[in-house]
Amino acid sequence: MDAVQIVEGEVRELIRLRGLDPARQGPEVRLLVDAAVNDYSERALVTSLPPLGALSAATRQVFDAVAGFGPLQPLLDDPDIEEIWINSPREVYVARGGESELTSLSLTDQQVRDLVERMLASSGRRLDLSSPFVDAALPNGSRLHVVIPDVTKRHWSVNIRKFVVRARRLEQLVELGSLSPAAARFLAAAVAAGLNILVSGATQAGKTTLLNCLGASIGSRERVITVEEIFELHLPLRDVVGMQCRQQNLEGTGEIPLRRLVKEALRMRPDRLIVGEVREAEALDMLIALNSGLPGMASVHANSAHDALAKICTLPLLAGENISAAFVVPTVASCLDLVVHAERLASGHRQVAQVLAVGRRVENGVIESAVLFDRRDGDLAPTGSGMPVEDKFVRAGHRVADLLGV
Repeated sequence: MDAVQIVEGEVRELIRLRGLDPARQGPEVRLLVDAAVNDYSERALVTSLPPLGALSAATRQVFDAVAGFGPLQPLLDDPDIEEIWINSPREVYVARGGESELTSLSLTDQQVRDLVERMLASSGRRLDLSSPFVDAALPNGSRLHVVIPDVTKRHWSVNIRKFVVRARRLEQLVELGSLSPAAARFLAAAVAAGLNILVSGATQAGKTTLLNCLGASIGSRERVITVEEIFELHLPLRDVVGMQCRQQNLEGTGEIPLRRLVKEALRMRPDRLIVGEVREAEALDMLIALNSGLPGMASVHANSAHDALAKICTLPLLAGENISAAFVVPTVASCLDLVVHAERLASGHRQVAQVLAVGRRVENGVIESAVLFDRRDGDLAPTGSGMPVEDKFVRAGHRVADLLGV
């Protein structure tokens, strides 16, 4: 046993004797670690104990082991790392700037299991043979996804997607080069005017960040209800209630799906509804809510803005055989106003690629639409196309021609 392991064991025993909770009492545990490391260092000078080495590094290792996530903690603390995934104990990858790299970190099967168990401890979610998948939020807001054998072939598959906050408002997206000033002004006015907005994009395209930035433009007096599979949205507003889904318990009951949350949100006096991500039949409940006059926003996985519009017309059909396209498509046309599509370039840079206006007319099952902003020579610029839904802007005191620069 090396010196760090000895100190770790001593600290764990002290934590147990004093009844501390490392997850909630970090400062107290840190003082305990500092004292234990210094004490061990002094003892090692006059005894045969193995040397501890650099005290700062040892203190960090011990604290990460007892109050953090052990060898993964330095990766979680690195602001440049966006995602961490484990294919096997000896294959730990990270993503920086949208590009993946294999780390030198090597774990054991038991370390991976222990780390996952510790990560799930604060979430109330479980992982076993009957539930081999789990989605959970870590205390720092990162999203954890785990799959275990026999769904995976041999090893536990672990993904930790960190929510690296690079922008909280549309103006900051402009500073990062992800959005043009004209598009930012237009989108801010669209949110303030109560337009219903769908954010689309591929995985890791920045949909959640964009949704957060759009949400920051909501009026300060509005009551906002958010519903998500796991908590990811962080809106800088004063009146926000967030709800997340819940897995079923060991008896197979107690599950709360996203559809249920959308329905419950309508009973909570919302001025605005935000659905973190639409994947399945909850799209129907969201459309019904938006069609009742409640402004809202949501995100969806799609390759383009037009694909997102087609997808949001298809997902509600999963709600049951009695739901038909003849009902869904006109409903989408009557309540959805804009699709904002985000993309990630090969360089890892994320940007808004297109803003699509959704019209009210439907011909042969296809909804009329017009591209308002598009990328031209790398710049997101107005196209000069007409704006099908001017009424909401007019009621909010905006001239659409001024916003579009036409």
